[in-house]
Amino acid sequence: MAGERDGGVVHRIQVAAPAGVVYAVLADAPKLPLYFAPSIHVERLDTDGVDGGRERLRMWFWVGGRLESWTSWRHLDPVERRIEVRPEAPGSPLEPMRGVVGIRDRGPHASELELRYGYGHDTHDTHDGPGAGAGVRWPGRIADRWPGQVADLNIRTQLTQLKRFAEQWSRLDDLVLHCEDSVRVQGPAELAYDFLYRAGDWPEHIAHISGARVSEESPGIQRLTLRSAAGQGVHTSESVRICFPHAGRIVHKQTTLAPLLAAHTGEWSLTEDEHGATLTSRQTLVLCEEDIPAVLGEGATLADARRQVRAAVTRESQVLLTLAQQHADSAVRMLVPPARPVC
Repeated sequence: MAGERDGGVVHRIQVAAPAGVVYAVLADAPKLPLYFAPSIHVERLDTDGVDGGRERLRMWFWVGGRLESWTSWRHLDPVERRIEVRPEAPGSPLEPMRGVVGIRDRGPHASELELRYGYGHDTHDTHDGPGAGAGVRWPGRIADRWPGQVADLNIRTQLTQLKRFAEQWSRLDDLVLHCEDSVRVQGPAELAYDFLYRAGDWPEHIAHISGARVSEESPGIQRLTLRSAAGQGVHTSESVRICFPHAGRIVHKQTTLAPLLAAHTGEWSLTEDEHGATLTSRQTLVLCEEDIPAVLGEGATLADARRQVRAAVTRESQVLLTLAQQHADSAVRMLVPPARPVC
């Protein structure tokens, strides 16, 4: 249900999950990309050391066909189950907009989520009750002032995705899969990073990848399309990658998902030490239980899907890690002169 109040917009949805679960899902900001399709990556930049209830986030969202980024502050109130969001970036299309999310109990396994958002720097709200939107005033009509690109975030769709994810709360431990692999790199770490960054060259080195296309509309922001062999057919995947060369990191999210997956995010990172560097791949996946019969056959279980997905993700990850390692280590071997024969 949606409506306007004092120029702001209010959305309410009923969720078949405890209020504490819904709040915990929303409060864990770095995991937002797992259940919000437009959310590509979120980084926690800072937290308020006074009460620990405020955090500063850098967010990358798919908005109107392109990747937009901004910085926001969130105030978290776990007692009232309330989260207030205030974008801060000067010049951002979201700069003057604030939002408040409140979650109320509606039974042992039921809750109501209310989202209020609008524009303005003053704070006031007459709505009472736990989890209410206290602290926000909405001057003017949001419909007249909200930029079109921001409107494309499609609040209703995001709330629907959150509802679907939260309502699987009793099975999330089985549906969410974490995979991590790493290799040691003796050569220059920047060369290992370079191999991962130049994904358009992967078909020259990886047998099962038959095609790759990379577009980079702005430095460090890549859209990657890969065509690869999958079983008896060919699978095309698309992802968005955010590259941090000075930090030795590339984060990515698949926007076209492989079978059995409802979400797939990941990161490559290089950690240097006095002896070389460790190159690590971390991936988080959410399984789509509804796909299991069609993909694995009737009678297949969630445990079967976990095993198959983990094996496939680990295999592909290890191939890329090994090739990146070899790309860096080969530079060391080329710099070492051959030993002279002993006469």
